Amino acid sequence: MTRVRVTAPRQSAPLAPGRLASHREIPEDSDSGRLFVRSLIRSQLRLALVVACGFLVILSVFALILVYGPGVAEIRIVGIPLNWLALGVGVYPVIGLSAWLYNRAAARNEARYRDLVEDK
Repeated sequence: MTRVRVTAPRQSAPLAPGRLASHREIPEDSDSGRLFVRSLIRSQLRLALVVACGFLVILSVFALILVYGPGVAEIRIVGIPLNWLALGVGVYPVIGLSAWLYNRAAARNEARYRDLVEDK
């Protein structure tokens, strides 16, 4: 059996020969580096909390509608109660949307961080 190295795909096109990358790093032990990293961590934490709270609110409202909605428990589709179908199948699009929004916003936060570092 042979070992295979698995690596992540490249995120950008390779540089032309003779060109240098424009990416600059700020050392984390400098004052500005600590400030930028702390700012990125705070923004990512804030984003995670907002998406998690939004997800829980949507899920709670969804569950309350199913519990207290008039006649929801009596509706059956192919012999399965609608509330079971809604909780078993209807929650996954909410999870997927939350994950997509979080991923997109986190990438935007990191892009802003890179812009700050490169402008420094």
